Amino acid sequence: MSDAKLTHIDETGAANMVDVSGKTPTVRTAIATGTIRMKPETLDLIVSGSAAKGDVLATARIAGIMAAKRTHELIPLCHPLALSKVAVDIEPLPDLPGFKVTALAKLTGQTGVEMEALTAASVACLTIYDMAKAADKGMVISDIRLLEKTGGKSGHWKSE
Repeated sequence: MSDAKLTHIDETGAANMVDVSGKTPTVRTAIATGTIRMKPETLDLIVSGSAAKGDVLATARIAGIMAAKRTHELIPLCHPLALSKVAVDIEPLPDLPGFKVTALAKLTGQTGVEMEALTAASVACLTIYDMAKAADKGMVISDIRLLEKTGGKSGHWKSE
């Protein structure tokens, strides 16, 4: 187990927002991913653009980007950040069957963007579910996780 201290908990055990004002701004990036598994016919419906609610993948991309920008409103104690880039890529995986969502968040600042990337990936998956649930209520969202982060005091980290 790590000796890392929980930074959002003070010495009395109370939750608090971390003061990042003394940190040096650096370029920070984070890449997160998630998958959504579905019936093969649901995958075909989405890929073909025939879903009743419209362009599922374009809508999911926009939803992921918007969610990253509002992470501080969703996750307690997150700082509001001036993101310089958010990208959401959605790849069909016929063998799953389903989609792999990959989200990138980037800024130059005093705190990391891991939560923004994770939120983008999560909300993109949720949007795919929402827009296709009439065809397949049994879809499964899974494997939401951080793949990589750069910048800050801890530097570069990559999932194994």
